[in-house]
Amino acid sequence: MTLRDALRKAVASQDEIEADEERADAVRAAGCTPVGAAPERTRVKMAGVLRSVVLRPREGVPALEAELYDGSGTVELVWLGRREIAGVEPGRRLKVEGLVCTREGRRSMFNPRYELRPRPGE
Repeated sequence: MTLRDALRKAVASQDEIEADEERADAVRAAGCTPVGAAPERTRVKMAGVLRSVVLRPREGVPALEAELYDGSGTVELVWLGRREIAGVEPGRRLKVEGLVCTREGRRSMFNPRYELRPRPGE
C-alpha cells in the first residue's frame, strides 16, 4: 500500500470503505464483471451483497425483487413467479449470472442463476 492509498483510506467515509471492500470481494469472485461496467444486453456474472429483498406482484404474478450491490453500482434482480427463495435475504452475498437490461432507468436482471456465498466469518 502506498502513502497515497493510506491517506485516502484514513480520510475515507464509512460508505467509501465499504464500497472498496465490496469491489475487492467481487473481483475475488472468479469471472465476475463489476455492476458499473456490465454492458447492456450481455450475459454476465456478478457478485455482491443484497441490500434489499421485496415481494412486488406484477399483474397478479408474484415477483421477488432484490438489489445487488458490489461497490461499483447496483443491479435489480427479479425472479418472476417466486414469492421467496431460501437464503435470499438482505445482507447475504450472492453470485449471479444472467442477461443485463435497463428497465425504468435501472440495471436489471430477470430470473438470474444464483449461488449463495458465505457471509463474512462463515
